[in-house]
Amino acid sequence: MSKLSQSQKIVELLKASPNQRFNARQIAEEIILKYPEDYGDKRSNPRFRDEKAFISQVVAEIGSQKDQIVKSDAKICWQDKPRPRVYWYESEKVSGQYPKETIDKDEEEEQQQDFPLSTTTNVFAECDLYPILINYLKSEFKLFCQRIDEKRSKNSRGSGGNQWLHPDVVAMQPVDKEWNELIRSCVKQGAGQSVRLWSFEVKKELNGSNARKSFFQAVSNSSWANEGYLVATSISDSTVEQELRMLSALHGIGVILLNTENPSESEMILPARARAEIDWQSVNRILVENEDFKDYIELVSTYYQTGRLRSRDWNKV
Repeated sequence: MSKLSQSQKIVELLKASPNQRFNARQIAEEIILKYPEDYGDKRSNPRFRDEKAFISQVVAEIGSQKDQIVKSDAKICWQDKPRPRVYWYESEKVSGQYPKETIDKDEEEEQQQDFPLSTTTNVFAECDLYPILINYLKSEFKLFCQRIDEKRSKNSRGSGGNQWLHPDVVAMQPVDKEWNELIRSCVKQGAGQSVRLWSFEVKKELNGSNARKSFFQAVSNSSWANEGYLVATSISDSTVEQELRMLSALHGIGVILLNTENPSESEMILPARARAEIDWQSVNRILVENEDFKDYIELVSTYYQTGRLRSRDWNKV
């Protein structure tokens, strides 16, 4: 096994490819591949349901180690905008300073790169993000998704009675889809879990003024699920990101950064803390109010009973 710490592994990776920019996910995949013995025991931890969950954990660790990585070598550079954050080894950086022409060039490039981020945030309405998210979840996590429209609620409790009740998107993960029928039968008879339910709250941008409010909205309307996430197209700065990390550690809601131009490059920057059981009382509360959510639970129930999945019932965009 290597004697290098994870941050040292990252520095060595960046040094080996000077001036090449890596995001945290690319770094995670590279160091796991390069140091398989170092990550073997960790990967075998049963809390990681699959390889993607394991890599997402390493990605989250890299984000929390940013300062340690950057301080390890004066030539290690990082850039926060546009997201996702990237790291690289700058071969022309001398004693922690750039030559003036390099500074001017980098500032000009960063300003040019910031415009697409701002344009994306302004052009897309929140409702435009739902189909992008659904396609991402379908392709990357093999989830079966449903849009929940709060306008289809009864609002039987009066004005404000359903505040923060509805998630924007929900999903089902049929974990037994590829299992042998004998295994399915054993799980069903033993009251095991054959599906996992996910919930998502979507925002255009997370910034200093809305991050906490948005996060606790996700806590309110997503904590019933096995996994709950807050989704946004941008995070304004590192202070907001640190706030989200703190809140995620306390409450277990994950964060996904949605790339509207290339959804496959979206990043689960903070994985949710999985709940072993569904909060069925909260599920019933939403179901009683909202027809979309009732349809979703009916489809989940059908899968529980029959194992049938009709593609036309799911991932409608």
